[in-house]
Amino acid sequence: MARVQLCNQEKTLPSIDFYDVGDTWAESTPTFEQKTALLKIMGGDADVDNFLKATRSNVQDLEAAVVELKAKALKDKFEETFIYGDATSEPKQFDGVRELIDTGTESDQVVAAGASGATLTLSMLDELIDAIKGGKPDILLMSRRSRRKINALVRASGGLMDSDRDSWGNFVQLWDSIPIGVNDWILDTHVVEGGVETDTTGGDCSTIYALQFGEGGLCGLTAPGHLTVEPIGSLETKDATRSRIKWYVSLALFSSIKAAALIGVQD
Repeated sequence: MARVQLCNQEKTLPSIDFYDVGDTWAESTPTFEQKTALLKIMGGDADVDNFLKATRSNVQDLEAAVVELKAKALKDKFEETFIYGDATSEPKQFDGVRELIDTGTESDQVVAAGASGATLTLSMLDELIDAIKGGKPDILLMSRRSRRKINALVRASGGLMDSDRDSWGNFVQLWDSIPIGVNDWILDTHVVEGGVETDTTGGDCSTIYALQFGEGGLCGLTAPGHLTVEPIGSLETKDATRSRIKWYVSLALFSSIKAAALIGVQD
């Protein structure tokens, strides 16, 4: 399987000091950890019955409709794996942001709302944003429940959420000028114990992620061609034609300080 070697995943920044003339200068360098990210294969086959294709072609392009729905299913699976992918328990998957940040371990990139969770406050969001070093996050990613809670908190304070248009002309809400994104696969049933996440089901907590994208932060990996539709052709065992929708894809976190999670978010 193709692999991408991440020779230097940044862990901590170097320090800078002031010196007098003639001082001895102290050396300080950032710390790195070698990481390897593997491209994974996502996809599935879509069969179209030739009889239905022939008799319904005057209504719609059935093959195009089936392929479109299969691609939509792939998109949904990617969004779920983007959060909860775990290559340790499911070796065919890539690690999602929950594993890349490692919300099950105490660190500077894991902000706990409380030892076992707590009601979200706007101060918690500010603390999450401050966990990203070297600039603001590009997005705050959360569940719909968490977004509703932020809206309620802002209205209770007498304010209104800022909004702007994204690259496709859609309105997005902003907190501290950072776009708020919703991922429908982020669960509101996480379990938090001792300030770390122990499970994704059985509790009443959710997680908000702060992410900075790009080659120096969280970056998507893909083979040339991106998502492709490959025509397989007629099948021997049934009167149908098959198309294969596939994507060679993965995630890589080039710097641990470019992603953070606020865990234990309760309504």
